[in-house]
This record gives sequence, C-alpha cells and structure tokens, in this order.
Amino acid sequence: MSGMQTREPGEVFGPRMTLFADVLSVGVVTAVMCLPVVTVPAALSTACAVLRGAGEGQPATAGRYFAVLRRRLRAGDVAAGLVALAGALLLVADLALAGAGLPGAPLFAVVAAAIGVGALVVGLRACARPESLSDWPAAVREAARDAVRDIGGSGLVLLAVATAALCAWMLVPLAFLAPGPLAMALAAIDVRRS
Repeated sequence: MSGMQTREPGEVFGPRMTLFADVLSVGVVTAVMCLPVVTVPAALSTACAVLRGAGEGQPATAGRYFAVLRRRLRAGDVAAGLVALAGALLLVADLALAGAGLPGAPLFAVVAAAIGVGALVVGLRACARPESLSDWPAAVREAARDAVRDIGGSGLVLLAVATAALCAWMLVPLAFLAPGPLAMALAAIDVRRS
C-alpha cells in the first residue's frame, strides 16, 4: 500500500484517472488527424510516442501531441500513409475478387486475409516503434522482426485492434476515442519487449 501514489491536495481523481483522461484526449486528436486517411500512420505513431513519454514523466496532452506531430510531419509520413492505403485497397479488391466466384477463391481468400492480418500487425507494431518518428523503413524492419520473435505480442496487437473495432461497432461515438487506448496498447506491447 505504501507504494501507491496518493492524490495531491485538491486533486479530485488520482494519477491513474488522469492518465486515462490523457489517453482519451490523445485518442480524440488522433482520430481527427486520421481523417485525411494518408496521415493514419503518422497520427498513430505520434500518439504512441506521446503515450510512451507519459511513462517517462512527460505530459500526455493534446498540446504535446500536436507539438510532436508538427515536428515530425515529412514526406516519409505521407509515403507511409499512401503505402498503407494502397495495401488496404489491394486487400479489399482481392477479397472482392475472391467473393466473385473465381476458381480457387476460398483458398485465395484465406491466403489474402492471412497476408492482410500479417501486414496489419507489422504496420501497427511499426507505428509503436520509436524509430517511426524519423525512419519508417527501419521501424518496419524492426516491427517485422518483433512480429516473428514475439508471437504473444502480435496476438496482443490483434486483440487490441479487435477490442477497438468492437467498441467502435457497439457505440459509434467511441470510434473517436478508440485510437487512444489502441495507441496505449501498442506502446505498452512495444515497451514490454524491452
């Protein structure tokens, strides 16, 4: 009990509730920054960096989020967004072709879905890596290694995505809050490896 943090005088909620509120505020600004679609990797990577910094005593606020995002936006972030968008569109087109009744469609659909899930795990793990703030290719290489070496962590990434999707599906306004807890989960999965 003596190791628990106590409330400051006049503080209504404890530090855990403050972190929860910060995660939700970062989630809202991340959702807004994801609206242009090509900014999804940069926005999620910034959210992971801001929330990882909360463990190091830095504030996890929307203001810090925008400061980090402003410093890091570059052509590589837009390229990463375009690659992610092209991959998602290719997967949707492949699954639509498989649904059209082509020969071998069931096997093709399973293989395409497996490749899509693998790419999603690697992409999300790359967003959580610190290297993603400055070097996307290095972040993707390390994320691919992590995805293979840490199967449990990859399962946790899929579980976090499923939870975020389920929350957004059950109550649509939660879709604007879901990126915060998702980024927190991704950052925690990355930190647990070290």
